[in-house]
Amino acid sequence: MISFDLRCGHGHVFEVWFRSSADHEEQKGRGLLSCPFCDDRDITKAVMAPAVAAKGNQMAVRPAAVQAPSTTDSAPDSTPVPLASAGPEAVKQALAELAAMQAKIEAESDYVGTAFAEEARAIHYGETEARGIYGEATAEQTRALLEEGVTALPLPFRTRRRADA
Repeated sequence: MISFDLRCGHGHVFEVWFRSSADHEEQKGRGLLSCPFCDDRDITKAVMAPAVAAKGNQMAVRPAAVQAPSTTDSAPDSTPVPLASAGPEAVKQALAELAAMQAKIEAESDYVGTAFAEEARAIHYGETEARGIYGEATAEQTRALLEEGVTALPLPFRTRRRADA
């Protein structure tokens, strides 16, 4: 497995694992790569630091997950993760945890489809009841929301539209 830092045309940098450099080139050539933040398909390799193994006794703290306000008082998981042992399985586990987090958000929130930007503004300005929502917004709509101070977070995976929406 090989890890590349990729950059989209809007400047978002993200890490992607491939089986080989040839696999990266093949996927790029077929147009299969897109930015997880804005869905831009203008993807290039970003400047990367050389891969230098960390000392085995160094630890990183797993970052707290971004969550919608909750009535439960559960603390974020801060279990130390050894830097030197991070590899494909750690990436697979992290992706599974992100998918589970997204599934929980979708289960506990209202799907508002393409009306996401308007609904988020209405909640932000107190025009409608505060609640968790998710839906679809363009990169331009998301930037506008953030500039207005409206909290919005792109989900890490594409959201499947619910049949009842």
